[in-house]
Amino acid sequence: MAELQEVQITEEKPLLPGQTPEAAKEAELAARILLDQGQTHSVETPYGSVTFTVYGTPKPKRPAILTYHDVGLNYKSCFQPLFQFGDMQEIIQNFVRVHVDAPGMEEGAAVFPLGYQYPSLDQLADMIPCILQYLNFSTIIGVGVGAGAYILSRYALNHPDTVEGLVLINIDPNAKGWMDWAAHKLTGLTSSISEMILGHLFSQEELSGNSELIQKYRNIITHAPNLDNIELYWNSYNNRRDLNFERGGDITLKCPVMLVVGDQAPHEDAVVSREFWGEGGELGFKGKLTEAFKYFLQGMGYMASSCMTRLSRSRTASLTSAASIDGNRSRSRTLSQSSESGTLSSGPPGHTMEVSC
Repeated sequence: MAELQEVQITEEKPLLPGQTPEAAKEAELAARILLDQGQTHSVETPYGSVTFTVYGTPKPKRPAILTYHDVGLNYKSCFQPLFQFGDMQEIIQNFVRVHVDAPGMEEGAAVFPLGYQYPSLDQLADMIPCILQYLNFSTIIGVGVGAGAYILSRYALNHPDTVEGLVLINIDPNAKGWMDWAAHKLTGLTSSISEMILGHLFSQEELSGNSELIQKYRNIITHAPNLDNIELYWNSYNNRRDLNFERGGDITLKCPVMLVVGDQAPHEDAVVSREFWGEGGELGFKGKLTEAFKYFLQGMGYMASSCMTRLSRSRTASLTSAASIDGNRSRSRTLSQSSESGTLSSGPPGHTMEVSC
């Protein structure tokens, strides 16, 4: 009897019953296109419904990148210019992304009824666990701008075990003082909501220049069909509580933190808006931020093979040093000779990067 030989055939992508190879390719292409366009979901929380959009697929043993936008914007107008930047593609290929829209800020959102009680920033932070539970994600790296940076910081204080790192752009961790409150009330008597929000998003110098970018965002906010909703988010931001960060104190962020501030402005007025939302060149803000983000991720143990691209070697050498986790230091500096902010601290085992653009 002839000797029988066992042959094992492994099919990498088994076809469904009755499915042709051509149909399988078409289905795979459709799935890829769907992932590239993002999948939008809504979940109910104790403080109302929240909408978010997921791009990519979860990577084993890697956190999701979760973003939260500023007042007057949604996830598209706030983050698309950055995440569509060429050098960011290496990052987004390695992480699934979750872009959160604050309630009523998503495209096509209905206007809330008169008298609707909009969530506070603390309550907006408390919505995030419902998102992660829905997606079955255990940890995140948060990227927030302005009000979104505050929300993610509050979430990280309440749920430190679920946050591996934070990128905070233009954060103001302090509540408004009496002088700020009075100035805000006086401004409200002479300025429209859209102009006040523009004053939050852009510097006075940028507003005076009235560039094409300023005109674009003035038109977007002024004619937004959900302007009443935007005003509610704006009011919640202005009524925020102090985060009560104290350098070396008990209330600190336990994760690595990357702070992004303006190079020519004091911390509380630091604005990086023009470069962030504009068409900045290869060596502009988006190039610096992307490079800094890569090394920040490397300091956390991810993307070890990422290569430096845009920044000069002198700057990246400084950045690499600042991003490394050094047990003898609780904070580092990067890319800058800007002044100390003195307001945000991440105690051990976290570390802090400051990127000045």
